[in-house]
Amino acid sequence: MADREHPREVIMAACAEHGEDKVIDWCVALLTGEISGEDAFGRELPKLVSITGSQNPGGWSRPVDPVNYYWVRVWAARPFLYIWRDDVVDALLIAAGDPAWRVREHVARITAQRELGQLVEPLLPLLSDDLPRVRATAVRAVGAAGEFEHVAAIEELRDDPDNAVRAAVERALQRLEDRLDRDVR
Repeated sequence: MADREHPREVIMAACAEHGEDKVIDWCVALLTGEISGEDAFGRELPKLVSITGSQNPGGWSRPVDPVNYYWVRVWAARPFLYIWRDDVVDALLIAAGDPAWRVREHVARITAQRELGQLVEPLLPLLSDDLPRVRATAVRAVGAAGEFEHVAAIEELRDDPDNAVRAAVERALQRLEDRLDRDVR
């Protein structure tokens, strides 16, 4: 079995073939629901194939069960870890409240990587998410892009039952101190 390409390589290939702006436009449309999950697995499938590198993303039988349509938004968010345009923030603001936790988690990852301060407030509800991995990712995002007024929200998780969340809190507080050049504890 051949190794699958890294998502970065898939996205770079899509950009080389179609142009970065076009790929970003597709991802924004898929992420915000402008292109529905049903259409993504139907008439818009070539766009989905381009950003996933698979003729059958998800490996599901056809027709795809609508319960799996949220994966389209996950796959559409992932490219923003590798390619960027400033207007993507508007799509991420919408996706920050997505009902699917994997989509929200990707928004937090992108926020942390790109230090998108304008997304910190919409991500604060993720600090109380049921899933520890979402809480930990949100903590990292706040540490990477937040301000002093966000310290208290992070500190509330110092005693989180999950070790990964507690570790993320300590790293996020240190990152805030370093970024803001002030004591936050």
